[in-house]
This record gives sequence, structure tokens and C-alpha cells, in this order.
Amino acid sequence: MRLRLGAALLLALLLIGSDAATSYIYERSVVKGVGYRSHELMGETASGYAGQKFVEGVSGSGRFYDSYELEVDNDHINFTQETELEYFPVSYQTGTYDRKWTDKVCAANYDIGAVVTESYTHAEYLQKSTEIRTGLYDSGKFDYCCTGILEASFNSQVIGVAHIGWLSRDPMVSSKGRHSEWGRSIEDLTGVFSVEKFIQLWGNSTCGSISVDWLPCL
Repeated sequence: MRLRLGAALLLALLLIGSDAATSYIYERSVVKGVGYRSHELMGETASGYAGQKFVEGVSGSGRFYDSYELEVDNDHINFTQETELEYFPVSYQTGTYDRKWTDKVCAANYDIGAVVTESYTHAEYLQKSTEIRTGLYDSGKFDYCCTGILEASFNSQVIGVAHIGWLSRDPMVSSKGRHSEWGRSIEDLTGVFSVEKFIQLWGNSTCGSISVDWLPCL
């Protein structure tokens, strides 16, 4: 009897633990200086090709100021960033660094089939403000299991190369096993320019699943 009670209690604890398990990530950072910098940032709400995904990477040499906040909860991701980068070569006893600045951000919402990409490469100067939020609605106003949002605001001054795009696909596969594409926007710029964009992608369809990445960064 005691063995049965012990086994039942252990099973109950395992079930409670699995139901209560959730991941929460928060990071706030301010980094400034002169030299070479390389940084990667990643967060996701579910494994595989599901949920919300976010990845960002920065590298280059010269003067830099980077302030950001990242919050990852079980059903949403929020990211804000203020950055100013100025390229010039730097030399230390460990070596010479002359790489121009690269700053790439990608956020995907597999639940509604939306992805946005902001990428700057070969940048001699970059000043930008980025805000991204993606997640599921939990207000109870919608009947669909995966109705959610992906919103992005980009504002930048650049000397270099920029690539900005978004893609919207149906989370459900068709009878031929494909995800219908509802819209896309891709913009490539080289030179001296300013960018101001606001992107709002809302979903109102039910969940879908497939075993390959059908929502890649553009």
C-alpha cells in the first residue's frame, strides 16, 4: 500500500512539475566603448518550428553604444534596442581588428506564420532604434487558438548596406503540403540613407504543424 501511495505521489509531483514548468528570460544591457565587439542574443518560447523565435547578432570594430532589453515569456517576446556604431580599425597587442559593423535581427511567430528581418552589413556608421513584440493573444476576445501578433518598428541612419523584410504565410498546410503565402516585403539598400518602417502582422487562423522550417529569416 505504501509503495502504491509513494508511486502515486511521485507521479502527481511529476505531472504538476511538467504543467508548471515555464521559461522566463529577461536581460537588460548597456555596453559602450571603443574596440572590437561580437555579441549574440537568442530566445524562444517553444522548441522546433513552433512558438516565437528571436535572434540578434552584432560584430565590428570602432566606437559603439548598445542598449537593449529582451523579455521572453511562455507566449511572447519583447525586444527594444538603441544602437550607435561607428567604424574605424583598432589595434591591440593581440592583433588588428578592421571589420566593419554588422547588426542582424530576426523575429518569427510560427503560430500566425509571420517573420521580420532587419540586417545591416558593411556599416561605417549605424544609428538605429528597434522595437519588436511577438506573441499570442490571451485576452479571450478571439476564438482561434493561435491568433497573435508580430509588430516591428525600425528607425535608422546608415552608411553601409541594409536588408529589411517581412513574410506572412498561412500556418496551415494546403492539400499539397505547402503554406500559402499572403504577403511579403523585401528592401535592399546600399549607400547613405535613413529608414523608418512600422510593420504590423496579425493572425486569425488556427494552428498548423510541419517538420521542416517553413518560415525562414528573409
